[in-house]
Amino acid sequence: MTDWSIYFFAEKGRWRKETCSYQKLYMDKQKELLAAAMKLFVEFGFHGTPTSKIAKEAGVANGTLFHYYKTKDDLIVALYVDIKMRMAGCLMTGLENESSIKGKMKSLYLSTMYWAMDNQYEFRFIQQFHSSPFLSKVTPEEIKDQATAHLRMIEDGIAQKIIKPLPVDFIYTLIMSHVFGVYQYLTTNEMDAEKRKAVIEETFEMLWNMIS
Repeated sequence: MTDWSIYFFAEKGRWRKETCSYQKLYMDKQKELLAAAMKLFVEFGFHGTPTSKIAKEAGVANGTLFHYYKTKDDLIVALYVDIKMRMAGCLMTGLENESSIKGKMKSLYLSTMYWAMDNQYEFRFIQQFHSSPFLSKVTPEEIKDQATAHLRMIEDGIAQKIIKPLPVDFIYTLIMSHVFGVYQYLTTNEMDAEKRKAVIEETFEMLWNMIS
């Protein structure tokens, strides 16, 4: 299987590679439950996945699940927050090597796309969650924490007159919609690694031209 957990960061004029695997972080019962829930939610949907099925997939008693999460809704929201926070930790790697707003935005964009390609269950869950009523259950504080790097970068870009003076949350929404669309294109069309890399590079330039 192709290893898409390859993130390219500018370092001394060249792109270097790093890996960041989300799956390696599942080590205890609670993480096993989250991993089982993510797999089943993506495959069968939120309503098609009873808690008993999640517990069975994780190899634990149904009561064990409720020890960690009072309801299935709580589990769904906790899984989303968990994935987003771990994803954010991976995406920050190498960002400090960039000095320009465009360089930082490109690093974050490339990292996001390669992370999505290598962690497709996680990314598909994020997409699924964003189009569900469960998104309203995430507190504004948690949403802000998850998007801190993006929002700060957009604010800095606007302040420096590099990014268009539009509402920050609007620009962030455009970026995320672009990411979701490119991911959908990459996963539904056959292409080799070089072609995928070219598409990711080209679509960043399209995004940058749109917001700058």
